[in-house]
Amino acid sequence: QVQLVESGGGLVQAGGSLRLSCAASGRTLSGYVMGWFRQAPGKEREFVAAISWNSGRTSYANSVKVRFTISRDNAKNTVYLQMNSLKPEDTAVYYCAADVNVVTSRSAYWGQGTQVTVSS
Repeated sequence: QVQLVESGGGLVQAGGSLRLSCAASGRTLSGYVMGWFRQAPGKEREFVAAISWNSGRTSYANSVKVRFTISRDNAKNTVYLQMNSLKPEDTAVYYCAADVNVVTSRSAYWGQGTQVTVSS
């Protein structure tokens, strides 16, 4: 069993930056594809980014490419999402996920989410 706890969310002005962290406990994240998803009010949860277990491969939603960067530190059992040039439409609850299937966007484990609000 994996427990995921996100942190780093908050309120930021458009054009600003935030760095989200996802700390895992229960078992090592090594071997898992890790990802970030988000859900805006009134919308379905959507894929944001994913990273392979050895950081050799990353994938991003078109809406965040170039602006967001996913990374991981397996020694610290932590995954990060660096978000730059934030836009109001990035406002959402951001969820960390472990054991992600990037084709189906399904995941075995989910965090409780952290709120990101971007003001215009």
